Amino acid sequence: MATWPLQTPIAGAPMRAPRRIADWVEARLDADRERIALWLPVALGAGIASWFALPREIDWIGLLLLLGGGTLTGWLIGWQRRFGRVVVIGCAAMAAGLLLIWARAAWVAAPVLAWPVTTQFSAVVESVEPLPARGQVRLVLRPAGRRDLPPRLRVTLRGEQGRGIVPGEAIGLRARLMPPPTAGLPGGYDFAQRAWFDRIGAVGTALGEIARAPGAGEGRPPLRARLSAHIHEAVPGSPGGVAAALVTGDRGAISDDDAEAMRRSGLAHLLSISGLHVTAVVGFAMLLAMRLLGLNRRLALAGHVLPLAAAAGALAGAGYTWLAGAEVPTLRSLIAALLVLAAFLLGREAITLRLVAAGALLVLVWRPEALVGPSFQLSFAAVTAIIALHESRWMRDFVGRRDEPWVVRFGRGIAGLVITGLVVEVALAPIALFHFHKAGLYGALANVVAIPLTTFVIMPAEALALLFDAAGIGAPFWWVAGQALAALIALAHHVAAAPGAVAALPIFPAWGFALAVLGGLWLLLWQRRWRFAGFLPLLVGSAALLAQPRPDLLVSGDGRHIAAAVPGGGYALLRSRAGDYVRDAMAEAAGVDEPLGALTDLDHVVCNRDFCRWRQRGRTILAQRGYDRIDGAAMAPACAAADVVISHRWLPRECRARWLTVDRDSLAESGGLALYLGSAPQVATALRRGDEHPWRRPLAVSGNDEAVPTNALAP
Repeated sequence: MATWPLQTPIAGAPMRAPRRIADWVEARLDADRERIALWLPVALGAGIASWFALPREIDWIGLLLLLGGGTLTGWLIGWQRRFGRVVVIGCAAMAAGLLLIWARAAWVAAPVLAWPVTTQFSAVVESVEPLPARGQVRLVLRPAGRRDLPPRLRVTLRGEQGRGIVPGEAIGLRARLMPPPTAGLPGGYDFAQRAWFDRIGAVGTALGEIARAPGAGEGRPPLRARLSAHIHEAVPGSPGGVAAALVTGDRGAISDDDAEAMRRSGLAHLLSISGLHVTAVVGFAMLLAMRLLGLNRRLALAGHVLPLAAAAGALAGAGYTWLAGAEVPTLRSLIAALLVLAAFLLGREAITLRLVAAGALLVLVWRPEALVGPSFQLSFAAVTAIIALHESRWMRDFVGRRDEPWVVRFGRGIAGLVITGLVVEVALAPIALFHFHKAGLYGALANVVAIPLTTFVIMPAEALALLFDAAGIGAPFWWVAGQALAALIALAHHVAAAPGAVAALPIFPAWGFALAVLGGLWLLLWQRRWRFAGFLPLLVGSAALLAQPRPDLLVSGDGRHIAAAVPGGGYALLRSRAGDYVRDAMAEAAGVDEPLGALTDLDHVVCNRDFCRWRQRGRTILAQRGYDRIDGAAMAPACAAADVVISHRWLPRECRARWLTVDRDSLAESGGLALYLGSAPQVATALRRGDEHPWRRPLAVSGNDEAVPTNALAP
C-alpha cells in the first residue's frame, strides 16, 4: 500500500509534459495574438499546396482525414484556449484549401488532345496576343463544329498570317496541334498544369494562309490592343515594348535579349504590372483629384474632398487593372490599394501585414491555382518582406524623421532603399531559384536607380503623353519617356553583364523549398523572440539547395536532347544544333549560366553516324543520335557493355544496359530525366508515377473523329 503515493507522480509525469508544451505555446500565442490572423491565408495556401504536392486521390483523402483529426484535437484542447482555437481554425482552413483547389480543378475540366495531329478547321477568335519582337501572333480559338477537338486551342501564327485578326472574328485554318506540353526536365515549367486551369486543350502552329470571311478584320480591336499599338508607334523597338508593358501589360514587343537582361539584373518585376504601377496610378489620380476638387469651396468645407479623391483613385486603379488584363499581381495590388484607401477613410493604419493577408486570402479563394505560380509567390513575398522590415523597431528608428542636415537625410533615405532592396532580394532568391534556377545578385542596387526612374519619370511622362495625344501634342513627352526607357534598358544590360550578376543553381528539392518558405514566413509574420526559430527551417532548406549536386546527365522528355557534364565544369549537348529553348531549359536544370558546348567536339567522346559513347564518372554512356533503325542483334553487344543507354526511339529487346536503359517507352512514363552517377547512382524524373492530377489523366479527344479512352494521356 505504501507504494501508491510513490507511483502516482511517476504515472502522471508523462501527462504533464504535453500540458507544459501547450501552456508554453499558449503563452507565446497570447503575446503575439495580433499576428495570429496573418496565418489564415498561410493555412489555406498550405492545403492548396498539399493538393499539388501529393500525387494520388487516396493521399488527398487521407490528408483530409488527418486534418479532421487535428480539428477534433483542437476541440479537445479547448476552444476557450487560444492554442485550441488556432489548431481548430488552422486545420479547418487547410482542409478548405485542399477542397477548394480540388473543386476548382474539377470545375475547369475540359477535353485535351490525345496526340499530335495536323488538321483543318474553322474557329472563332477568343483573344489575340501580338508578339512583334518574335514576328508572331498568338490566338486563343474556339473550334466550330469539331467535337473531336478541345473546346479551346492556342495557336501561333507567324509573319503576316495574323495581321488584322480581331477577337470575335471567324477564321479557317490548317494547323499542327499537340497536347499541352509537360515539363521537359525535372524541375522544369509544366505548361500542361497551367493549360488545364486555362481550359486550353491543345497548342500548335498555323500552316499556310488563314481563311477569313469577307469584310473580316474591319471591326475595331480591343482598347488594350489599340493602346499598345499606339505606344509602339510613338516609341518603336524594345523601349516601346517596355512602355506598353507599363501601361497595358503587353510585353510582346520586348526583344528576348532585353527581357533576359531585365531578368538577370533583377528588374523584371518592372515589366509585370503590380504594386509599384498600381500605387503610382492610384496615387497620381488621387493627388490630381484632390487638387481639382479642393478648388471648390463647398466640397472643401464639407469635408468631401478626401472621400471623392479616394473614389477617383479607386476608379483609376480598377480601370488600370482591367486595361492591363487583370493578372494576379495586378489584382493583388488593386485589392491592397482599395484596402489602403478604406483604411485612410476610416482613420486606421493603412500599410500593414493584415492588408497583405486579406489580399492573399481573396486571391486564393478566387484563383487557388495561382499559389503555385511564381507571379503570386514573388509578388506577395516582396510586399510581405517590405512591410515586415518597416514594421520592425530598428528600421523605424533608422528611417524616422529627425532634425539633421539634408545631406544626411538624403543619405539615410538611400541607405533605407538599399536595405529594403537587399531584404527583398533575400526573400525572393529561394523562389527564383526554385522556379527559374537563377537569381540576380545586384537587383537591390539596380532598383535604387530603376524604381525612381520608372515611378517619377517614365510613368508620368507616358501618362502625360497619352493625355496630350488627344490634342496631338504628346510628342515631347514621348521623347522624354523614350530616353528614360532607353536608359532603363541600358542599366539592365550593364548590371546583367557585370561579373557574378547571376547565381545559377540546379534543381531545388521541393521539400527544401517548403522548409525555406515556412522559415521565412515564421520570421516575417511573428514579432516576438520566438520568430527567430524560423531560422532553423530556413537554414535547412537553404542547405538542401546548396548541397544539391549538379546532374551528370540531363535527358529531355522526347529523348532527342542530352546534356552531359564535362570535365572542368560546364555542359555539352549531344545535338549541337539544338534551339535556344532547349539550350535555356538544359542550362536552367543544370544550374549553369554559360553557353553549352557540343559533345562531339570533346576528345573523350567517340561518335559515329548512329551513336556516341563516352565515359563519365567511371560509367560508360551510349546515346543514340541517328534516326535509322538498327537491328537488335547488332546492338546487343554495345548495349551490354554500357552502363547507361539512351535513345529517342524504341529500343529492341536485345538492347539492355547494365544499369539503366532509356527509350521512347520509358520516357513516356518518366518524362525528362536527371541522372546522378557515382557509387550510388540516382534518377530524378519530370513525371511522377501514379500521378492522378486531372491534367495527367484528362478526358482526351483525338482530333480525327476517333474515340479515345479517358486515360489515353496517362503517363
